[in-house]
Amino acid sequence: MVRPSAAVYRRRRVVLLGSLVLFLAAIGVGVWLLIAQPWAQGADQPTSTPTTSESETPAATPSAGDESPSPDPTAPATPAIVACTAKDVEVAAITDADSYAAGVLPKLSISLTNKSTTDCTLDVGSSTQTFTVMSGSDVWWRSTDCQENPSSMIVTLKAGTTVTSKEPVTWDRTRSSVETCDQENRQRAPGGGASYHVEVAIGGFTGLDTKQILLY
Repeated sequence: MVRPSAAVYRRRRVVLLGSLVLFLAAIGVGVWLLIAQPWAQGADQPTSTPTTSESETPAATPSAGDESPSPDPTAPATPAIVACTAKDVEVAAITDADSYAAGVLPKLSISLTNKSTTDCTLDVGSSTQTFTVMSGSDVWWRSTDCQENPSSMIVTLKAGTTVTSKEPVTWDRTRSSVETCDQENRQRAPGGGASYHVEVAIGGFTGLDTKQILLY
């Protein structure tokens, strides 16, 4: 058997050494991949889910301006405004003159005063207003006899104040009745200095006194 030459042995050792180096290098790369795991934080890889303690955000503490004021148990409650009573209000008749020449029509109004020290409410609508013109005990005219479209109006009367109806009611110097609303031939009130008295009521309260007027 012919033994290989020395050159052949050298080539075999070189190939063997080269294979050993490649083998060792491959082992080293595998070990590095196992340790480093460079894909673990890749964009396509799922990341760990935070625990409840990590994901919860503490509730924001409101600033001083955002805090709702706490009710003060010692603060006095605002009393509700109650309806006016007879002892609270004073009702009076007002006329635009004390005497009227022939053909001049009296204009009648109401004065309302809150005599109390607290505000109160009252219905001052036309449905609660009544103007009555009398001559002695003879009732000549009532504003409600032929009233149209009466309405309500609740207002607050300030303590210690007086208010007057803005739009006066005009008396046409005739005798009224619910039967003569559409007729023009009503009885005319006598003039020549005849005396008449105006009585007013509003919100269920009637004026204590009447207002005297003279017709000429």
